[in-house]
Amino acid sequence: MLVLNLHHLRLFRAVARDGTLTGAARVLNLSQSALSSQIKTLEASLGHDLFERRGRGLVLTEAGRIALDHAEAIFRTAEDLTATLRNTGTERKALRVGALATLSRNFQIGFLEPLIGRSDVEVVLRSGAQADLLRALEALAIDVVLTNLVPARDASSPFLVHGLSEQPVSLIGPATAVDLAGLPLPELLSSQPLILPTPESALRASFDAMVEQLGVVTKVAAEADDMAMIRLLARAHAGLAVIPPIVVRDELASGRLIELGRLEGLKEEFFAVTLHRRFPNPLVADLLQAFKNKTD
Repeated sequence: MLVLNLHHLRLFRAVARDGTLTGAARVLNLSQSALSSQIKTLEASLGHDLFERRGRGLVLTEAGRIALDHAEAIFRTAEDLTATLRNTGTERKALRVGALATLSRNFQIGFLEPLIGRSDVEVVLRSGAQADLLRALEALAIDVVLTNLVPARDASSPFLVHGLSEQPVSLIGPATAVDLAGLPLPELLSSQPLILPTPESALRASFDAMVEQLGVVTKVAAEADDMAMIRLLARAHAGLAVIPPIVVRDELASGRLIELGRLEGLKEEFFAVTLHRRFPNPLVADLLQAFKNKTD
């Protein structure tokens, strides 16, 4: 029966990441000859060469790539175990949430609402770019990512994508635009300055397809990749905003902004992304179930 030496596996991972014995030995504070000897021992135990020399560096063989995938999974599991059991027995539980920087704050609060005010829970919020958040999720630095962008996935992807909700999209304007209420949608879109999401967003792509189908030429007053900025621009009378009503829920309730028309066929989707984990944070499952119950 093959018994893997995890120390050898950790050294192998360091060499694979660096691409040279010299660099990896320096990071590991080992001599190059000692590191080379331990890698050869691992190769002998697995029965395959893990590296081939190319120029001054080392590249993984096919067996090496397979070994590295498994090594990463092994160490992720070990880190997951440590992070989980380290909190065992403590009174306060921590939930680490990453949210796309441009995501609706109202949606984020709605998702976290069941935990807000609980004395036994600490919620740690981090916002950023999706790529950075997914790397943090893989590194177990956060427990869940909230986003409106589905991450690319394949058969080897470690991510689980949970659809949370689909929000309608409307044309939102200041209260002073009340005289525009009731006008046909094509007339509103062609006659009024618009505040739109930036072209790289899925919502903008859907909007552009809709106006092309309607045969409408629009007047773009502003573009923003942040829903909060679109909301502020609408409040500043910059134009009519193409935005989900949930983003401006408070302004609609107070009458500061008004909904002039629903853009049928357009929707904003929201997702929670988690990782395949042996010891998942139970608070994530609680939130997902609570949100499902709320939207059913």
